[in-house]
Amino acid sequence: MSTASVERPHGDRPLIAEANQVMDRLPGYRVEIIAGTIVVTPPANFAHARALSRLRSPFIAAGLGGGDSEVTEGVGLWLPGGAEDYAIPDLVVVDADIEDHLVENNCYDPIAFRLVLEVTSSNYQNDLRAKVTAYAQAKIPVYVIVNRQHQRLHVLTDPAGDTYASHRVHAPGETVTLPESIGAKVTLDVEAILKAGQPKAN
Repeated sequence: MSTASVERPHGDRPLIAEANQVMDRLPGYRVEIIAGTIVVTPPANFAHARALSRLRSPFIAAGLGGGDSEVTEGVGLWLPGGAEDYAIPDLVVVDADIEDHLVENNCYDPIAFRLVLEVTSSNYQNDLRAKVTAYAQAKIPVYVIVNRQHQRLHVLTDPAGDTYASHRVHAPGETVTLPESIGAKVTLDVEAILKAGQPKAN
């Protein structure tokens, strides 16, 4: 049974109320609460969007976009690390029944998430540090980071407390096969993804 969505404002959730006010003032910005801190990310550039578009293809081709799973962007993930914490990953693979797992503020229980993926932006340290802790605490099985600043692709698996037991870093020229626990065999071309995420030279 689905839970009814909780509408703004959140009088009993002061951080969420403040985050929602920021969203209202800054349309197009991504607003999250990580470890009790409001994190505001400016709209992504075109190269970021292009990388995400290219990334969707192998997941869809593997059959994850329908049936018992969905591949999508901009889905709120409720985090257990703080009373009001939530994140909005760039791309997710989720169970098809995710709408049965609504918590509040249009965010869903981590149990419905098989994979989260972030393409780094200007605040890339957040993806490489704070979100590693947050997603591990939420027991997200697979966390993928497209690190545009350092031209690497990170695959983190086996959440253990506030970190991941396995953190593999891949360079251009490699191909990476993600754990089949996400529901299918998905192979990523590191160089192609990183190239898609680089702005075109003027």
